[in-house]
Amino acid sequence: MTNIEIIDKTKEYVKNKLEDEGSGHDWWHILRVYNNALDIAEKEGNCDIFIIELAALLHDIADWKFNDGNLDKGSEIAGIFLADLNVDEKIIEHVSDIIKNISFKGANVKNTITTKEGMIVQDADRLDAIGAMGIGRAFAYGGFMKREMYNPDVSHEIHNTFEEYKNKSGSTINHFYEKLLLLKDKMNTKTGKEKAEKRHEFMRSFLDEFYSEWNGEL
Repeated sequence: MTNIEIIDKTKEYVKNKLEDEGSGHDWWHILRVYNNALDIAEKEGNCDIFIIELAALLHDIADWKFNDGNLDKGSEIAGIFLADLNVDEKIIEHVSDIIKNISFKGANVKNTITTKEGMIVQDADRLDAIGAMGIGRAFAYGGFMKREMYNPDVSHEIHNTFEEYKNKSGSTINHFYEKLLLLKDKMNTKTGKEKAEKRHEFMRSFLDEFYSEWNGEL
């Protein structure tokens, strides 16, 4: 089976698995991350496109947020799927490692992504968590989790461990301060940093508007 055929089968598998997902981690999120990862890879150069494609497509196949905090579930499912397609074992290991380590785990938790391919896919995933798309996804996820949109009596937290972050509670607006507004400075690549700037400023403008409307000033 050629790499192109493997990618096509992976796209079909992921789309069938996630197309009806309602929390903002759906097939369209995957496709946006995939396209952004390819764009970053082209601009950065000197990377394995096949690994980037596979990792981008499979990165949310079993997100820890929907699997009792299990960080290994996604990489395990992806590994089995790729093995069934007779993908080289070293490629499977690399892709699985990216999937396991891609997620944001708290403001003060060290990023464990080490390869260029992983950094590119992580940047692409984080770009889809900020800007206009990130705002839409944040409120979609908040509604899915039955969280308040905003509660001015509950302050945001800066999490030092994955356990703290995993067990966090609070409003969708708090999530901006606990994750989304932090991502610009956590981008790995030059291209990722450049792309993040405009999206970050858009979120800042949104929050200014949100608070003005909340307080009846507009």
